[in-house]
Amino acid sequence: SACVPGASTKCKLVSFSPKDRPPAPVNVSIMHLRADSATVSWDVPEGDTIIGFSISQQRQDGHMQRFIREVNTTSRSCVLWDLEEETDYIIQVQSIGLYGESQASIKVPFRTLKKTDRFLSNSSNQELLQEEMGQCAHLQTGEMIIIVVVLVMWAAVIALFCRQYDIIKDNDSSNNKEKAKPSSEHSTPEHHSGGLLRSKVRAAGQFSETGSHSVK
Repeated sequence: SACVPGASTKCKLVSFSPKDRPPAPVNVSIMHLRADSATVSWDVPEGDTIIGFSISQQRQDGHMQRFIREVNTTSRSCVLWDLEEETDYIIQVQSIGLYGESQASIKVPFRTLKKTDRFLSNSSNQELLQEEMGQCAHLQTGEMIIIVVVLVMWAAVIALFCRQYDIIKDNDSSNNKEKAKPSSEHSTPEHHSGGLLRSKVRAAGQFSETGSHSVK
């Protein structure tokens, strides 16, 4: 119940029923478990206004209990620090609404790791990171191969174009030579005709000499 000031000095009692409180969190789980820390996560049923959470953390042997309370937040996870290695813990989560806190969630037990286990997990993370880096390097190598293939194809196209240009140039020069041949061929018959005239004159001279010999 609550006292609400009115117009007079009297107070009016306002009571809240349990059904006005939010429901208990669900799907409470432990993530990122290490030797000295762990992360608690949970879900909140829809339809209720949640303004915070409260976490109860206790060792199973009952030697230590800790309460974590936070309001004005919509977070659905919390990191538990300063845990002891190889120790069993139990946690419960409550939702904080406008009209009070919900019932506690189911108890979730967990056990922290050894420091050596944490180192092993870090080494496995490093191996995973190295594997991812190797995949990135493999992708970069593949991209370089593609670039080299494209450059080789462009070089082949340029070489083919230059070769075709040389062939076309040679054909043009040969065509020009063939066009220049007929003019030279027209000038040769004059020499042949001159040669024929000279041979005819020589033959006539020889015939006259033989005729003069026969007359004698």
